[in-house]
Amino acid sequence: MGTIWELDFYSRPLRDEEGKKVWEVLICQTPLEISDRAESLFRYTQFCPNTEVNSIWLQGAIQEAIEKASEPPQRIRFFRRPMANMILKACKELSIPAAASRRTYALFQWLQERMDQFYPNLPNYQETSSPSVQFSPSPPQRLPDALQGDKWAFVSLEASAFKDMSEWDIGFGEAFGLPMVGLSEETLIPGLIVYSSRATPLAAWMSGLELAYLRLDKSDRPSLLLETGENDSWILANLTDAATQGEAEQFEEAKRNAKNVHFLAVQSDPNSESFAGLWMLQELNF
Repeated sequence: MGTIWELDFYSRPLRDEEGKKVWEVLICQTPLEISDRAESLFRYTQFCPNTEVNSIWLQGAIQEAIEKASEPPQRIRFFRRPMANMILKACKELSIPAAASRRTYALFQWLQERMDQFYPNLPNYQETSSPSVQFSPSPPQRLPDALQGDKWAFVSLEASAFKDMSEWDIGFGEAFGLPMVGLSEETLIPGLIVYSSRATPLAAWMSGLELAYLRLDKSDRPSLLLETGENDSWILANLTDAATQGEAEQFEEAKRNAKNVHFLAVQSDPNSESFAGLWMLQELNF
């Protein structure tokens, strides 16, 4: 999969000597192993003068981060839509693929820590409300007909069970460091397993998406949705009766109890000891 970076470039609750907003770029390496601690992976930060907020400055900052890192990123994720054009242009000049994603788990946590603990201790701090990031929802789409699952099941595993995830037989997938989330080993992590006779093509197709999280859609036609990319969503399962809707409600409750951490797995059948795909997920409130 190679090294993945997460990037945010935006103003902070700080003011310069002229009373203007101070901008900052944050770059961190995506944790890809279940044992990874985000703070032990590569991080880079640099403040940007208000007069130099442009793709040229950002390109230089990314280049400096590359020179300081042990290895360059294969791609970059970002979550802040208003900065998309600037970020994409800077990354294009460096020949680094970049994409809007809601899978910026390590960056989200780091930014929250800085908002709570770092910026307020600086002399030029000025308390302001943190702007939310709006992801315009798009109508849920059906999975391609050839990739429809045969059946599915809600399951749960204790957090400790994922310690050996790196040794599991997994075709496609992505993990992240559970230590950075702060879950106890006894915490039950809920998940959904999709069983399909075309498990490998389904998992391969999913691997091409920026998988974000699963959520219950309580509309007139209840369903379980897979949120991906900037604002895409896919119907994984139609909840056609009270029993399945109740299971989905329990899944959502278990998510909340696990700090919104959950997982999605794809297998050929319930007796399989391998996974065509397995992704750790977390729903973030940007």
